[in-house]
Amino acid sequence: QVQLVESGGGLVQPGGSLRLSCAASGSIFSIASMGWYRQAPGKQRELVATLPTLGSTNYADSVKGRFTISRDNAKNTVYLQMNSLKPEDTAVYYCNALIIPIMASRYSDYWGQGTQVTVSS
Repeated sequence: QVQLVESGGGLVQPGGSLRLSCAASGSIFSIASMGWYRQAPGKQRELVATLPTLGSTNYADSVKGRFTISRDNAKNTVYLQMNSLKPEDTAVYYCNALIIPIMASRYSDYWGQGTQVTVSS
């Protein structure tokens, strides 16, 4: 069993900052990639940022220069530092990871439960 648990969402004023965290736990053999997606009301889920274990980061154009993704591989944790937040960043943010569980033979997609980020004055 693999779980992703997110934390760090909340209400922030425009121009403010938040830091999201997501820890993967359970029977993990290998993690290929970890990242963040978001879904605003009435919209489809969209990629925010991803960070492969081997490879470079990938950001949505809308967050480049404002958001920074990072990982602590020893803790199986991914972070999203969000600065200069805008009202249009309001969404539920979901952690995603591509993981091979112990005793498995291929990678599978895992998702966190989501954390609400609201940017409003």
